[in-house]
Amino acid sequence: MAKRVTLFEPPPLDASKAPIENVLELTPVLDIGPDVFTNTRPLWHPPGARGIYGGAAIAQSLSAAQRTVPSDFTVHSMHCYFVLAGDSEIPIVYHVERVRDGRSFATRTVQARQRGRPIFTTTLSFSREDSGGKKKLEHAARMPTVPPPQETPPTPGREHRSPFESQKVGIVNGSSHPEDKRIRQWIRARGRISAAGGHQAHLSALAYMTDSYFIGTVSRVHDIPRFASPAALQRALQSLKNPSDLDSDTIARYLKDLAEEQQAELRKSRQDGTLDATKLSSIIKHHRRDNREIGMMVSLDHTIYFHNPRAFRADEWMLSEMESPWAGEGRGLVMQKLWSRDGVLIATCVQEGVVRLKQDEDSNNNKPARETKL
Repeated sequence: MAKRVTLFEPPPLDASKAPIENVLELTPVLDIGPDVFTNTRPLWHPPGARGIYGGAAIAQSLSAAQRTVPSDFTVHSMHCYFVLAGDSEIPIVYHVERVRDGRSFATRTVQARQRGRPIFTTTLSFSREDSGGKKKLEHAARMPTVPPPQETPPTPGREHRSPFESQKVGIVNGSSHPEDKRIRQWIRARGRISAAGGHQAHLSALAYMTDSYFIGTVSRVHDIPRFASPAALQRALQSLKNPSDLDSDTIARYLKDLAEEQQAELRKSRQDGTLDATKLSSIIKHHRRDNREIGMMVSLDHTIYFHNPRAFRADEWMLSEMESPWAGEGRGLVMQKLWSRDGVLIATCVQEGVVRLKQDEDSNNNKPARETKL
């Protein structure tokens, strides 16, 4: 008997909703309890990862918690821990606990479980709208001046597996120390988030996107590619459990990202930015010779502070800026700021993860780097 990927048979996709709304849809599990939910549809397992894309657990936990608070309460922070790698072939059950309900703040905890064991846990705090009073202290980091995103029409007949899209802006201070570099990109959910989803759907979509390439920032500021070669990426793709993850768009996108990152390093010595196969090979060999090849990259925790939860749309372009102030002892720390296109600071995120290089004894091992998220 084949494993059931979801607890219930998934319904048809809702065309009135954005792709990310369908991805993050939850189904109540009333037989277990009033505040228990499960993923309606299969979840994505990124190439090279040990488990599901962590942003799905973050976003669906937020969605579950939002169902248990009054409509005038909005999330302002969530603190998450990745306990075990989520299995994309097994349903996830989200258990919400109503910790506290106050006049200005409400607290919830959510535990995501598979086979009865916790794989992810988070504590969320919600605040009542306009509970801070008319007089208030205000300041916010300004959005940097960057080139605007390019609007490109979708290719007819081509389906995108990813529910969101991104455009790289570049790396600031690319020739300086790793801790001084800033990696910027535009991101937005594909399609149009429905009016029925409300601001809660935009918050969940934002939470989903905050985990994209997050801990990978540590390797990027050190100019270490996520995969040592396109062949290593292909091996990671072939190891996926769900055949649906092997669509051509996913493969093309990851190969393109790999080429772009390694091309960025070549631009330091070539003004025209042309990708040269000989130099690319030299870069890869250089990383291997100096033992600069990622052996393991696993997210440990993830925190989001929502600053202006009703002042943005997740289906409109937002600017993400990531930096890594510290790495050591086999771990790395990454911080991220997100602005709406009109310059409103939406959120600040922090993540720590295990980031280990391949050691001398396994330097000849051809296995791809292991990541929970890319």
